[in-house]
Amino acid sequence: MIRPISRYGAEVLHQPARPVSDITPEITQLVDDMIQTMYAAPGIGLAATQIGVPLRIFVADISLGRNPADLITFINPEFVERDGMQLEEEGCLSVPGFNATLARPSRVVVKGLNRHGEEQVIEGTGLLARCFQHEMDHLEGTLFVDRLRGLQKDLIVRKIKKLSRAGKW
Repeated sequence: MIRPISRYGAEVLHQPARPVSDITPEITQLVDDMIQTMYAAPGIGLAATQIGVPLRIFVADISLGRNPADLITFINPEFVERDGMQLEEEGCLSVPGFNATLARPSRVVVKGLNRHGEEQVIEGTGLLARCFQHEMDHLEGTLFVDRLRGLQKDLIVRKIKKLSRAGKW
């Protein structure tokens, strides 16, 4: 089932998510819904907080569904390593219509559970590293806009507030 995506300003997006205690049929259904929602958006990643569920789960697929083997699910993920630096433009399904250039490590290693409860450790470089970090930020209650500084952040936040007042957000 495709679920609505929460937008910048929604409380659930600005609070840390809780760990998943058990992988139940409800959690499996949530993962399926997240995958459908991510592909429908379309996006390359989606955190559970983005669909209003404050749990530490994210899905990612930088192939946008073109390569089924690229679909990754993480439950209770944590960083093992981060190094290097990349400076690239980033957007977010919860902040539609806005992009900004952000510095992030160019390589990360993430460990956590897959959808079957099995431990996995996955290294990401380039776009996959950026995607993992972006989704992990969501699980901490941080959006890419929160990482911006000064005028760039002010402009985006002001435009969002204006859209919100006009009922278009």
